Amino acid sequence: MTPVLYLAQRGTAVVLAFAVTIHLATIIYAIRGGLTAGEILARTHGNRWFLGFYLMFVLAAAIHAPIGLRSIFREWAKWRGRSLDVAMLAFSALLLVLGMRAALAVYLA
Repeated sequence: MTPVLYLAQRGTAVVLAFAVTIHLATIIYAIRGGLTAGEILARTHGNRWFLGFYLMFVLAAAIHAPIGLRSIFREWAKWRGRSLDVAMLAFSALLLVLGMRAALAVYLA
């Protein structure tokens, strides 16, 4: 792993630790509060804080996960070279697009 990938994965791990904690706390709050899906969507509709938080979450995951998978494929499958890098870049783009789409759908609902 290059120093840039190492720092990117460690930096995004910090962001993800914060984001996952907030995400899980929000889920617990919603469940214990008895909120319905409609009530949750009403609270997130047009909420820029929600959108910003989840876009940050998605970006961190889209960077972090492919770097980790790249290391696993290199070690376990002995997959190396340009094709691995291209595949992980495509996976990152897929995570980014799908995650942004989900966050925007809830924001605009």
